[in-house]
Amino acid sequence: MPDSPFRAQARWQAGWCRALGSPFTAAICDIIADRLPSGSALARRLDQWPGNIHDDALILRVTGALHGRVRSGKAPGLAAVYPPAPIPDADRLWAALEPELTLPQIAPWLELPPQTNEVARSGTLMPGFLVIAAETGLPLALFELGCSGGLNLLPDRYAYRLGTLDAGDPDSLLLLEPEWIGPNPPDAPISIFSRLGVDLNPPDLSSPEQRARMLAYVWADQTERLERMAQAMVIAAEDMPEIVTGDAAEFVEAHVKPCDGVVTTVFHSIAMQYFPETTKARIISHMHRMGAQATRDAPLAWLRLEQENPGAGEPPTLRLTLWPGGEDRLLARAHPHGRIVSWL
Repeated sequence: MPDSPFRAQARWQAGWCRALGSPFTAAICDIIADRLPSGSALARRLDQWPGNIHDDALILRVTGALHGRVRSGKAPGLAAVYPPAPIPDADRLWAALEPELTLPQIAPWLELPPQTNEVARSGTLMPGFLVIAAETGLPLALFELGCSGGLNLLPDRYAYRLGTLDAGDPDSLLLLEPEWIGPNPPDAPISIFSRLGVDLNPPDLSSPEQRARMLAYVWADQTERLERMAQAMVIAAEDMPEIVTGDAAEFVEAHVKPCDGVVTTVFHSIAMQYFPETTKARIISHMHRMGAQATRDAPLAWLRLEQENPGAGEPPTLRLTLWPGGEDRLLARAHPHGRIVSWL
């Protein structure tokens, strides 16, 4: 029998987990695809999922639920095979997983998409902000689309080492130091005038439960990512950025227009691929319409870290369009989780 769409997606996700350095999460994806009994309540729900399996990241909802159980201390048998323990053989892994996958506590995790808010992407976005600051000489009014908890709305609160350039807050709790290829980005003073984000379902980082949920979506064997997110959450707690709940297109249409004395800066990272086509078209139309109104004293910037061909295995690109002028510029190629930046 061929795989159901869910099981095929789980195997596809396993390949990406291995490619991105998470063999343990890959093993979980594979074994669920192989061994989840087709007659179980969970399998019936997953195999008959009414939405888009890939866009809904269905298997990552399941792995997030399992990691959340382990992190909460409520699944000691499963925790025994989780990192830092070595990856167990398939039989032992399934023996630990099987009883968890029958629990009703898994079901609520299927209702919401994973939100990891990978803060290491600020290590790729920050050099783009430096280009904007260097070329305009103005403070930035930040607007982030698909911002999740808003950790990447705080680029000035982190320290950076970008090639041989030190940037950001040198006293920050969090240092972002991607492997850097190419020349340094501009060494420019950067000032954030304002920050505002939008997300369909923004998590409230003041809630311990929602912070724990976000951490559960980080792959369990990627301890550096977990540590970075936890540090960024501490920084965010000091002054939470404002985030509104809503559609990204409605947000830009309501909030984004050139203003004298600041560079209005719209940005997003690995978000555009999840927007409906109508939303994408409205965002593009509005940005070009507002770009036509931009002036040297009221510029408009659009910085995007996105996979241009999702699923094709190509690294994300960092692109900048700055009005007036409106040239689309390729600034960098980068690892999806911010580990490597190839600055162009």
